[in-house]
Amino acid sequence: MKDQEAALCQAGRLVRELFPQALGAVLGGSAALGRSTPTSDLDIGVLLPDRAGSGREVIRHEGRLVELFLNSVGDVPEFFEWDRARRRATVVFVYAQGVTLTDPHGQVARTRQRAQAVLAMGPPPLTAEQRRHGRYVLTCYLDDLADTATPPVNRYEQLVIADHVLREAVELLTAHHGAWTGIGKWLPRRLIAADPVRGNALLAGHQAVAERADPGPLSAAVGELLELVGGPLREGYAHRWQARPTEAQR
Repeated sequence: MKDQEAALCQAGRLVRELFPQALGAVLGGSAALGRSTPTSDLDIGVLLPDRAGSGREVIRHEGRLVELFLNSVGDVPEFFEWDRARRRATVVFVYAQGVTLTDPHGQVARTRQRAQAVLAMGPPPLTAEQRRHGRYVLTCYLDDLADTATPPVNRYEQLVIADHVLREAVELLTAHHGAWTGIGKWLPRRLIAADPVRGNALLAGHQAVAERADPGPLSAAVGELLELVGGPLREGYAHRWQARPTEAQR
């Protein structure tokens, strides 16, 4: 609780010092959820007048790293739709679950309502082609992982392959449940939120590779996941690449 209070105080000072023109601001991420440490960075969303534009900046304030999500008020609807399409909704989560730092004109309250509506809507479903491609890629990595069980084991390759297997598995499993995905520390959090049983099996399998060089549990968990989403995909997969037309061809 003390860490959260300190983060809120520092975030408030930062906004007052660096963004006196701000129409509102929120503290998001781990700090807003009470899960930060004194060395965690701060995620701060700042609403700005339309002329200011939108962007993302990383700065150091009072010795602490801060990631700033800067959005002009007029850009918010389009930006949130772009953020939703990525299926991670990073900035949407900052506003939906963050703590309001300042909101003199009610802009943050309206933005939070919009963000919460986007979260309730969920990420867009994968297209049939995206789902087939995901199954194919995960099947390929699963085959590569199985190959690492044969001595002599190249631990560097095995660990890298296991990382790819986990990431691809998370994308498919969260999509199957219509749930948000994540990267970094948010990957296991979003995975467990989407499917506690299968999510824990995938994470435990990944840990078995890291600690015991045993790909068996991860392979088994991924095998079950693939059956859930249509089965492994090897022969029969096809994809046609098309170059984008040039201006002269349009």
